[in-house]
Amino acid sequence: MPEPIKALDNLLSLIGHTPLVKLSKTTESFRGQFYAKVEAMNPGQSSKDRIALHIIETAEKEGRLKPGDTIVETTSGNTGFSIAMVSAVRGYKCVLAVSSKSSPDKIDMLRAMGAEVHVCPAHVSADDPRSYYEVAKRIHQERPGSIYINQYFNPLNIEAHFRSSGKEIWEQTSGAITHLVACSGTGGTISGIGRYLKEKNPHIKIIGVDAYGSILKKYHETGVVDPNEIYPYRIEGLGKNLIPTATDFSVIDQFVKVTDQESAHMARSISKSEGIFVGYTSGAALQAVKQLSEQGYFSAEDQVVVIFPDHGSRYMSKIYSDEWMIAQGFMEAESKQVTSSLVN
Repeated sequence: MPEPIKALDNLLSLIGHTPLVKLSKTTESFRGQFYAKVEAMNPGQSSKDRIALHIIETAEKEGRLKPGDTIVETTSGNTGFSIAMVSAVRGYKCVLAVSSKSSPDKIDMLRAMGAEVHVCPAHVSADDPRSYYEVAKRIHQERPGSIYINQYFNPLNIEAHFRSSGKEIWEQTSGAITHLVACSGTGGTISGIGRYLKEKNPHIKIIGVDAYGSILKKYHETGVVDPNEIYPYRIEGLGKNLIPTATDFSVIDQFVKVTDQESAHMARSISKSEGIFVGYTSGAALQAVKQLSEQGYFSAEDQVVVIFPDHGSRYMSKIYSDEWMIAQGFMEAESKQVTSSLVN
């Protein structure tokens, strides 16, 4: 008899079990050992594959989602791509309300995956009818046979990472992890992993990364939502102008704020020196590690895991574009000319 063909039924079987990669060049001056959880190795190239599959499968099991139905979501791009991918495999329609802050690359990719995309202004309040939160809610209400993923307020967001990412990191480090560093947007990733790790060892430190222009750090420290903290910033998928219930602040020990500019340069540095082509929030996460290291936060014995949430290909028109970096004031025009002359 011939050997059976070794093939997966579809891409969704590849979600999860992403590798842990030791960082060397970007962290060589830091005390401790540092490892990246490379979520770009998911088939949809981001950590959001985990929540998209878990939330959709739960809705199917509960009978709330049937073939031909419509899935609606609010997204900065990555969750949308993951939902569009799962929808294509499972036979659902996909409608996404996307922030205008999302890169053109992300928006084009969503449409290429068959999603109906509504681009909404980024710098409006969460309750503004034009915001991507409110647009998604309205679309869901207007379309019979639709479900709203609602990742910012869905406890399954946390559960997905508790069941998968947290368990994986604990096993990959053989329980030796001392610190987790992760960006916080919806909060599902850091909360789910944090809960799992804290249950295993309450001494593990969970460090959230926030953006200047976001309210999360101050809310964590004071319990106060301060509108004066809110102003435009460029990093996608990091920070918030509202408090998501998918963030479990009780498992987060502290937040570190990072700038748009330093995070962009750090992402480029990771790609060039580690060979890991990362997105904007990966740069933000390692920038937070750098800031803590410069403050003498880590010891030589520490084992630190940093979440790299997505792939650099989604930021070609942003942080990997010299023109965009120059336009933001993140790079001098001369830097591009020097690079060009070296290539020529």
